Amino acid sequence: MAVSVSTSSIPSLNSDRSNRFATSAISSSSPGLRLSSYSSSLLFPLRIGTGGLSSSSRRKRILPVVKAKKQTFSSFDDLLAKSDKPVLVDFYATWCGPCQFMVPILNEVSASLNDKIQVVKIDTEKYPSIANKYNIEALPTFIIFKDAKPFDRFEGAMTAAQLIQRIEDALKIKQ
Repeated sequence: MAVSVSTSSIPSLNSDRSNRFATSAISSSSPGLRLSSYSSSLLFPLRIGTGGLSSSSRRKRILPVVKAKKQTFSSFDDLLAKSDKPVLVDFYATWCGPCQFMVPILNEVSASLNDKIQVVKIDTEKYPSIANKYNIEALPTFIIFKDAKPFDRFEGAMTAAQLIQRIEDALKIKQ
């Protein structure tokens, strides 16, 4: 029996808590068991035990769980017009690596700035007309809308602290 495990390496934002994942490849081609180890940094800790892979219970959740609020609007313009606070729109695609990197960061930003800004995600593959309207050429692209009009625009992945600072600076300076 041969077991193959593949992992992808994603650098952790919290380098002092880097977690290592060791996999074992078992080969039945020789009379005895042959083990070889590989290590890779992952975003979540795993423990290999006699019961298989399981999540480590040592890691504590730092941020509160933010549940997405599904709302239906007749159009994107309707969403912007009915918002009582500025709207941060994340233009993303499911195939975009930096966009996926931003998912937990946007959850953190949404929780931190819940009273100041509304966070909305627009999949450019599902809504190309909206992406074209705002000339989205790079992903991820963030646009802050205020009073239903583009207020500030920036591109690229960043840490939660950088994103929060960028939003707060934009809202302070341009108000």
